[in-house]
Amino acid sequence: MNYKIKQQDRRTFMKRSSGIIAGLAAGSALTETLAFGVAKPLYSIPLGVYAGYSKANFLKESGCTYIEESVAGFLIPPDGDEQYEKNLRQLKSENFPIKSYVILLPGSLKTLGPDANHEAILQRTELVLKRAKECGSQYVVFGSGTSRIIPDGFDRAVAKAQHIELTKKMAPLAEKYGVTIAVEPLNRGETNFINSLSEGVEIVDAVKSPSIKLLCDIYHMLKEDEPATEIVKYGKHIVHCHIAEKESRTPPGVKGDDFRPYLSALKKINYKGGLSIECFVYTDFEKEAKRGIEVLKQQLSEV
Repeated sequence: MNYKIKQQDRRTFMKRSSGIIAGLAAGSALTETLAFGVAKPLYSIPLGVYAGYSKANFLKESGCTYIEESVAGFLIPPDGDEQYEKNLRQLKSENFPIKSYVILLPGSLKTLGPDANHEAILQRTELVLKRAKECGSQYVVFGSGTSRIIPDGFDRAVAKAQHIELTKKMAPLAEKYGVTIAVEPLNRGETNFINSLSEGVEIVDAVKSPSIKLLCDIYHMLKEDEPATEIVKYGKHIVHCHIAEKESRTPPGVKGDDFRPYLSALKKINYKGGLSIECFVYTDFEKEAKRGIEVLKQQLSEV
């Protein structure tokens, strides 16, 4: 009898001990959760690459969610309307979205100065916006630095007024077709007008249209030594972003630039738009573009 009692006591002790241990483990986990908080999801945004649409399949397989094309390469190609129709059919067949188009204007069309040609620009812009809508695209980037260079000796205030007047005329067209025009600040090596986010916002604020917004290009910000805090300051205007390394406009991962301060600023404003690698020269496009996407995903995960 005593032996049985001892056996029962031993079993009871083991059960209680197991319960205590489990409770301590659960308590430890709870304490850890309370101390450190629930694990936050990693910050991620849609990533794309500026490239010809022939690269669509490769970019899709490389982890991109969209491609960025050029106005002259896709919407108004040198071979004319027939080529555009072919491009449109390919887009519908591939079903890989073009989010945005760069280089709205050729350098021969001036937005300001004595040779400003607003009528021709507005005709071109309407066609671009119409076709961008047909393609299901969201943005047309208004950088076109050569078009907006203020000529030597030309009054800067007059030039700015000309550019704002033109952009105000573009706004109803953008609203009509449901495509946003994103004003792009460029570094002073490319143009002498609209070289910072603050100067881009001056144009956006002057136009006052929901279809005229701001593009944030981290490459140009780096070239101008523009701090990441400017992204936070003007975040409410930003709808689209570009990125490349500072020295030679290479994709992320070539020189090893650390973009995390700028990516952290995008996270702080809860930016959910696209981030496009915009480079014009590659040593090996497929290798460098794929590596660029990988590097951006890694750096985004660390902010």
